[in-house]
Amino acid sequence: MVEPWLSADEIALHLGITKDTVYTWIAGKRMPAHKVGRFWRFQISEVDEWVRSGGSDLLKDDDSIS
Repeated sequence: MVEPWLSADEIALHLGITKDTVYTWIAGKRMPAHKVGRFWRFQISEVDEWVRSGGSDLLKDDDSIS
């Protein structure tokens, strides 16, 4: 069975976050996403693996606490 492509709204719902957070993670944390025309599309398996590997951690090299 082929894995469906999800929209930003659908992946945000899957992860329990806002769509704004999805776009922030694409830009700053290299969340796995694919641009199809003008829309971002996601594979659940790629995003879940990225989360499991620590990609969504709050404290990363590009984040700072002041």
